[in-house]
Amino acid sequence: MNIHRLPLLSCLLFSAAAFAGDATLYQPRPGLTTAGQPSARQLRDAAANGVTTVIDLRRPDEDRGYDEAALAEQLGLRYVRLPIAGAGDITEANARTLDRILKQGDGKTLLHCASSNRAGALLSVIDARINGASVDDALKRGRDAGMTSLEPAARAALEAPTP
Repeated sequence: MNIHRLPLLSCLLFSAAAFAGDATLYQPRPGLTTAGQPSARQLRDAAANGVTTVIDLRRPDEDRGYDEAALAEQLGLRYVRLPIAGAGDITEANARTLDRILKQGDGKTLLHCASSNRAGALLSVIDARINGASVDDALKRGRDAGMTSLEPAARAALEAPTP
């Protein structure tokens, strides 16, 4: 291991331990972070680090642990809800809606659901259906954004005939 990387590695490990319990963050592309449910501290940190828009894919009845919308407003963030219930909502129509929302933001965006599974799945559909990526490349990028168990639903959306 390169000796110059040791301080950075130690810092990263310490940071991960200090934030145990917080959502895992992914950066599938510049200016876009995906995550599971962010803690209030993560939302504050996101705002302090230039995030201007939060897109919440969780249904209204899903417990966030705090009033996320109120905190986002207090922090001056644009807060958008696009409720995605699960596999049945991983559709091209919902992906196109998310793509429009993503394009409306100026600055950095935090896109989240409970675990980043829904976020990654919809991003994979955007990547293939809107941006022209291959199914395999789109699914890989979805996994890189947190997609796990919704991969079959994303694949089905990608392989469905174009409406």
